[in-house]
Amino acid sequence: MNDPGIHPVISFDVAEDVSAPYLNLNAKPKLAILREQGVNSQVEMAAAFDIAGFKTYDVHMTDILQGRHKLADFKGMIACGGFSYGDVLGAGEGWAKTILFNNQARDEFAEFFTRQDTFSLGVCNGCQMMSNLREIIPGAELWPRFLTNRSEQYEARYSQVRVENTNSILLQDMQGSVIPVVTSHGEGRASFKDAAHLDEAQNLISLRYVDNSHQLNDAYPHNPNGSPQGITSLTTVDGRATIMMPHPERVFRTIQMSSVSKQHEQEWGEFSPWMRMFRNARTWID
Repeated sequence: MNDPGIHPVISFDVAEDVSAPYLNLNAKPKLAILREQGVNSQVEMAAAFDIAGFKTYDVHMTDILQGRHKLADFKGMIACGGFSYGDVLGAGEGWAKTILFNNQARDEFAEFFTRQDTFSLGVCNGCQMMSNLREIIPGAELWPRFLTNRSEQYEARYSQVRVENTNSILLQDMQGSVIPVVTSHGEGRASFKDAAHLDEAQNLISLRYVDNSHQLNDAYPHNPNGSPQGITSLTTVDGRATIMMPHPERVFRTIQMSSVSKQHEQEWGEFSPWMRMFRNARTWID
């Protein structure tokens, strides 16, 4: 309880299983698990969405650029975490530029984001990448860039986040929950154009870092990267595109919650509260 890096005080009142009988589990929507060289979280991400009822496909950026996969064939697109281009071109910026500077890829991504029957998620490096695509994502104009952590160090720890009152389709009925999650990044500090943009973006904020009292606390390490107001996830106006720096895919099973799991394994069963996020995506498709 005294370790500032692990916060086992949890508030979570959402029912675990939102699948049956609401879903047509005989039909599995196609989901692109998108990665670039250096990305390393695609397996965990695919596993969580597979369990939630999707048919997941490993899609490398070269598959898009060379036409082996078309985003038009998918209902969802998940940009995974890691270190594309070693982050030497900036957090996720090299990955984003392979899309923005390629006319075919830019048009394909823009069309996908515009379709009303699709959703997207960017986690960690994927969050950084998607934030650099905000000009082609409807309703994302106020998203920040993500810069070097205030500590000037790579931060790998358990952090605690609170789900805000958000339009994100992935976080519906989770609002107010406070849940531990894995943080693993060196460039996660949200940087808005100016104070006015930060004020305008308040309705887009989906997750904030909080302390053991479930209150905003910008002191390190409760806020591991120094983002203003503990901001670590945002969505679009319509909630179909969500970006977040923490890694829920790394803790979707209770056993992955480390010491926290011992306190809640009987209550939660096999899956942690984060599994609700993946199941929410499947519910939204139906």
